[in-house]
Amino acid sequence: MLKRLEIVGFKSFAKKTTMDFVNSTTAIVGPNGSGKSNVAEAFRFALGEQSMKSMRGKRAEDLIWGGSHLMPRANRAAVVIVFDNSRRQFKIDFDEVAIERAVFRDGTSEYSINGSRVRLRDIEELLASANIGETGHHIISQGEADRILLASPRERRAMLEDALGLKMYEFKKNEAIRKLEKTDENIAQVNSLRRELAPHLRFLEKQVEKIERADGMRTELVSLAQTYFAIEDAYLAQEHVKVVEEKRGAADRLAVATADLAQIEERVTTDAEGVTRLDLVRRTERDLERLSNERETLAREIGRVEGALAAAKERSQRVAREPYAKVPREDLSALAREVEQQVREAATPEAIHAALTSVGKLIKIFVDRFVGPSDDLLADEERAAYALENEHKELLTKEARLAEEHERTKSALARAREALTAHDETGREMRRRILDLAQSKAHEENALSAAAARERELTMLAGALDRAKAEAGALAGMAALSYQPLTALPGESRQAQEDRKRSLERIQIRLEEAGGTGEDIRQEHKEVREREAFLATELEDLSKSAAGLHALIDDLDTELAKHFSEGLALVNASFGEYFSLMFDGGGARLALEEPEDDTELEGEEDDEPKAKERPGIEIAVNLPKKKVRALMQLSGGERALTSIALIFAMSQVNPPPFLILDETDAALDEANSRRYGDMIENLAKKSQLIVITHNRETMSRAGILYGVTMGNDGVSKLLSVKFDEAVSVAK
Repeated sequence: MLKRLEIVGFKSFAKKTTMDFVNSTTAIVGPNGSGKSNVAEAFRFALGEQSMKSMRGKRAEDLIWGGSHLMPRANRAAVVIVFDNSRRQFKIDFDEVAIERAVFRDGTSEYSINGSRVRLRDIEELLASANIGETGHHIISQGEADRILLASPRERRAMLEDALGLKMYEFKKNEAIRKLEKTDENIAQVNSLRRELAPHLRFLEKQVEKIERADGMRTELVSLAQTYFAIEDAYLAQEHVKVVEEKRGAADRLAVATADLAQIEERVTTDAEGVTRLDLVRRTERDLERLSNERETLAREIGRVEGALAAAKERSQRVAREPYAKVPREDLSALAREVEQQVREAATPEAIHAALTSVGKLIKIFVDRFVGPSDDLLADEERAAYALENEHKELLTKEARLAEEHERTKSALARAREALTAHDETGREMRRRILDLAQSKAHEENALSAAAARERELTMLAGALDRAKAEAGALAGMAALSYQPLTALPGESRQAQEDRKRSLERIQIRLEEAGGTGEDIRQEHKEVREREAFLATELEDLSKSAAGLHALIDDLDTELAKHFSEGLALVNASFGEYFSLMFDGGGARLALEEPEDDTELEGEEDDEPKAKERPGIEIAVNLPKKKVRALMQLSGGERALTSIALIFAMSQVNPPPFLILDETDAALDEANSRRYGDMIENLAKKSQLIVITHNRETMSRAGILYGVTMGNDGVSKLLSVKFDEAVSVAK
């Protein structure tokens, strides 16, 4: 299976070096320090080894040719391993598989398969499919013959699983675990998204419910609006026709009444005698009213003068009788009443003047009485009384004259009224006709005004109806305006239509409060609901996938346990045979590690359950003629023989495509070297062997011999000898 190894710039192989493996066993020989072990490390390097310690270095730069005094250093190291894949041991559709790894001085590595860049994981999976595992059980480097003995039980189990070809199960299991972890993360993310989405979805569902209720109201609005608009249109049309007829009839009747009234009024305005008699009556009435007013004014004046005269006489007598008497309270009250009466009765300018004169005199009399009387005061009182008597006589004469004139005017008014009444008897019928026509005219004018007002009211109702149609159309669409006109009004009261209007307005208000048609909310609800359904489906798929991965992991664990148990039994059988062959007796076996005692952890609870670790592998040996049970009690040679027996036993049970042994026979004596050579020949029947050795016995068992030398330039060079060709040449 292994065809060729190409090395460029790797460690001491500064120049390109190619090794062909056309025989089942190839031996690599050479002096110490010539670079033989670098060949084994080149295999490790190309197969993806990550431990610098395993390749005797500290950093990636140590793997690159560092230069010498004759050859400069290289910037990269590359190793190519070419395999024959004609039997499709590698799961790739190529007859030849070339795996290459290159490392640069910055520490980066590049991997490729048949020239195509790949990941390290791709290399590992490809090799695992051909039983070339990552534990390196098929490459035993120098000084690592007893590595499997020194390894921990768990590391030993990993080597055994690798040798048994169970790494594919491990890869599949780890891949399933990673997928399960990723699936669990996805499930958590989907659940988180659903939790975040749930409140918004509930909100949108409530909004959609409101919109659906609004749709129901909109449907109700359409039905109600169609009925209302159809009835209202028919009502307004009917009322308009009625108003037009009423207006036309009232206008015609008003025109007739106006013409008749104008004709009669024209006849009345031409009656001069009636006008003259009427004017005479009105003038006489005005004269009679004037005389009545003058008599009333004169009567008040006479009363005032009589009062003043009586008071003056009384004061004159009191002054003469009590010259030093003080003014009593009653006189002051009488004086105040007299002044108020005279002021109240003074209607004409003459009366006002007389009243002021009398008041002045009265005040002077009272003052004189308060400070003491005198002869002048008495004379003044007498003169005042005399003047008042003369004025009283004049007023009485005037009153008599006015009374006579009042009687004459009253008689003249009676005669004028009798004459007017006699004249009016002839025109009473005409006046009654005028009154009837005026009433008829006023009635028709009122009817015409009412018709005009009704017409304006109908216009306003038509405007309100247009606005209602516009609002209904905006809220419910054109469906609200698509109705069949009525030819006749339904047999219902106008109140029913008013109730229908109020219901329509209430629905419109509720629809306005509910908002528009809600298409945005419907679309968002649809998207969110579809998103939630998608997440639910995704969660269900993820749950099924997780269950399937759990089942796959369980199946892989079962298969691993089964194949490991079977492989362990086969390895133990071969291990016992090889061990007995190497030691001329005795026995050895592999046993599962005993579980640790967990009693000290009783009572403690872990926050999270931990996966139960698989038990490791212990090695039990039974040397002939010695009571040795522990590996630590073995000598160096015994450890080497035990390691070789175990390595060959594992390779015998599940032979790897190739096996590299780097000086594993260094500690063997001559007898054991022959046994070692026999086992190599037996093992070469199942695996391709590359043996790095100084042992002549081992060399003799190889088909091809490569010699590694190193000159003064520090570069490893390769010489080859094919024993079959050498034998032919020798013959």
